[in-house]
Amino acid sequence: MLTMVVGSGYLGGRIGARIRALGGRAVLCSRRPPTARSSTGMKWRELDVRDPRACRDTLRLIAPDAVVVVHGPSDITWCERHPEEAMAAHGTGAANLAAAVGRRPVLLISTDNVFAGTRHSHRESDEVAPANAYGHAKLAAERTLLDTGSTLVLRVSLVYGWDPDGHRPNYFTTCARRLRAGLPVEAPDDHWNTPVLVDDVAAWSAELVRTRRTGVLHLAGPDRLSRYAWAGRIARGLGLDESLIRPVRKAGTAYACRPDNACLHSEYAADLPELTGLWPVDVDEGTRRLAGRALAPEAPFTVPAPRSVEE
Repeated sequence: MLTMVVGSGYLGGRIGARIRALGGRAVLCSRRPPTARSSTGMKWRELDVRDPRACRDTLRLIAPDAVVVVHGPSDITWCERHPEEAMAAHGTGAANLAAAVGRRPVLLISTDNVFAGTRHSHRESDEVAPANAYGHAKLAAERTLLDTGSTLVLRVSLVYGWDPDGHRPNYFTTCARRLRAGLPVEAPDDHWNTPVLVDDVAAWSAELVRTRRTGVLHLAGPDRLSRYAWAGRIARGLGLDESLIRPVRKAGTAYACRPDNACLHSEYAADLPELTGLWPVDVDEGTRRLAGRALAPEAPFTVPAPRSVEE
């Protein structure tokens, strides 16, 4: 099975690597060559999803059996400042892909930000009400691709892992780096998440894209906790100085445009046999798995030039 992964960042690379580990093939597609370690050794093809002709030509050239859509921009604060660009990438990009994909199965990675955050946690059947420009753009992408009749939308909660090469490192990486350097971490105590390890997202994605399931499914970690509480768990798990973590209110910070409760749970996942044995780990186990990389000296790293799909 050949899967075209639209997006070559940290998560896109990990999904592609998981597909390959299961015996499949994957081609990453993005506007720029991959820069994350997770994309090392992957085949790559240039694609700007805002260009309808490029979407048609790329689908025709690669001829994939399935498509995973996980492209950016995903910086929620940036999207709030640039709502038109966010909608062009996600909403218009989804429309261009939908027009080109035919009846191929599609897996769209979406977000908890399609909800207002007024509930303790959100299930698949809860009413959507985007909290910000990013949520609006992703919801537009959801609706467009669901209209194809061959799409599964996988809404994920805050994804974390060790991502030292990313354009915008995730929360775990940022906390670990600052704590390791003896620098303070200001963490909101009024912004709640259900963090999910990137390996778990990749595992679910690689299994689900093969099933031809459609509709909406939620994936989140088992812990519901504030950013402040999570930073404390990271510090303890890595044996670093917890006193460096300072509670703040999210208003006036980069988190101000996030919903108060960016939390998900699923009312369907337990009944899906392909997910047996793939339940997401809690943040303590996630930290344990990442500790070796998070505490190791960081060496300069350059991603080798990706092989073009023609090769």
